[in-house]
Amino acid sequence: MLYILIILLVINLILIYLLIKTIKREKEIRKEAIEKSRQVLEGKFKEQLAPVLPGFKYNPSDARFLGTPIDFVIFDGASENKINKIVFLEIKTGESKLTEKEKQIENLVKAGRIEFEVLNLKF
Repeated sequence: MLYILIILLVINLILIYLLIKTIKREKEIRKEAIEKSRQVLEGKFKEQLAPVLPGFKYNPSDARFLGTPIDFVIFDGASENKINKIVFLEIKTGESKLTEKEKQIENLVKAGRIEFEVLNLKF
C-alpha cells in the first residue's frame, strides 16, 4: 500500500512539473507573439510615415500608399505636372527582406512586363 502511495505521489509530482513547464512555455510563446506583433505594427506605421522621414528621395505629394503587395507607387514629378518616371517602392525596416511576391514584382518590373490599360465603363 505504501508503494502505491509513493508511486502516486511521484506521478503527481511529475504531472505538476510538466504542467508548470507547459504554463511557462505558453507564457514565452505569448510574449514572443506579442513582440512579433508589435514589430509588425511598428513596421507598418513606419512604412506609412516614410514619405515625411529623412532619406525619402521623392516628393511626398508624388507618393501613393498601397501597402500591399508594394508599399508605394511614386509618380515622380506629378506634383509639378511633369511625371518623369513611375517607381514601385517597397519600404523595409530592421532586417526584413523582400517576400516572394515582392521579388516577383521586382523581376516583372526589371523585365519590362508592365502594361497600361484603359477600361471604359458604360452605364
